[in-house]
Amino acid sequence: MDPLLQGEQAVLGAVLLDPRQLGGLDWLEPRDFYRPGHQALFAALRKLRAEDHPALGTEGAVPVAWLTDTLTEAGQQVRGLTASYVHTLVAACPRPAHAPLYGRMVLEGSVHRTVAEHADRLLAVAREDAGQNEVHGTAAQADVLSGVLDDLAKRWGTHPRATAPRTPPLSAPGQPPATAQAEDEQFLLSLLVHQNGAIGEVFDWLRPQDFAHPGHGQLYRCLGALHHRGEPIDPVTTLWEVQRRGLLAEGTLTEEQLAPVLRDGAAGSAEWLGEQLLRSSLTRTAAGAAQQIAAHADDRRLAPGQLIGHALHALGPLDEVRARWRTATSPPAPPPAGIDQAARVQAALARSPVRPRTRASPVPDRATAAAPASLHARERTNPPHPHRSLL
Repeated sequence: MDPLLQGEQAVLGAVLLDPRQLGGLDWLEPRDFYRPGHQALFAALRKLRAEDHPALGTEGAVPVAWLTDTLTEAGQQVRGLTASYVHTLVAACPRPAHAPLYGRMVLEGSVHRTVAEHADRLLAVAREDAGQNEVHGTAAQADVLSGVLDDLAKRWGTHPRATAPRTPPLSAPGQPPATAQAEDEQFLLSLLVHQNGAIGEVFDWLRPQDFAHPGHGQLYRCLGALHHRGEPIDPVTTLWEVQRRGLLAEGTLTEEQLAPVLRDGAAGSAEWLGEQLLRSSLTRTAAGAAQQIAAHADDRRLAPGQLIGHALHALGPLDEVRARWRTATSPPAPPPAGIDQAARVQAALARSPVRPRTRASPVPDRATAAAPASLHARERTNPPHPHRSLL
């Protein structure tokens, strides 16, 4: 027994038995039905209602013309619809008054199916871009999926908000990085270790999770920690940081992986190599998000609102990588047009006029300054004798 098939048959049978039920199904669209024949029948019913079919105003038994006209209109879109199947739809409806509930069952199935279809498209585009070293198709398809999720949330009547699942969905295990990709990561790490100041070219937008190999990501984290603390980066300091973090002891990084990075010097552009690595990270993250969303869509226990929230949460890491990609590839902002450096200096001088220097008055000696004050005080208390000056 297929509950979705029975729900589609029940809602069509309800409208065939009671045409007035279409008034409560304006939010349901023909594309929400899974079977093409059901899509054609519901589109025909909506068209007859828009044309004000006489059956809409009748009370009691539905005229046969409502059934025959529906079948004729739907037959222009698909083949294979017969009068016996129309009677099958009528018999599949237990209560015509329950049409809105049957319609919500159809819409719920449409939400799961639509999310799964767009997740599969994102996965296919991401894998294609990964093989061609491109990201534009992946970014465009991710935007399409986000827009579809927002539209489905509005149709279902919920707010599109990212919510983390209680348990992560079961997805396909990640494939180990290709040999060429592992070599590219190792070359970049070697360049960052041996080329002074190279990490400053990628530190603002490259993250450990962008490395396909976990050990390489942890080694890059060590280099980032040294750079953040303002300490020099060379083979000795790198090995010391690796040992402090216990990467060799716990097996995250092996000596066979670490030795070429510390031993072999490399020359090149760290920024260019970092962009290649970030491009691979973007398509890889998109593929992982698509697999998670597809796994959520296959879980029929999730209500549409939960499915949309989990799908938006799965797209969160992809949005973060895309933001860093824009930072890495965006050109620096140009200076304001029409203002040269000389004019800028003159404007700064005009805003800060130089004050004329005043001549500093000599600072009197402390004893000299205090003498007149004490003399005047004594004169006020003991006035001079008129003949004292003659003595």
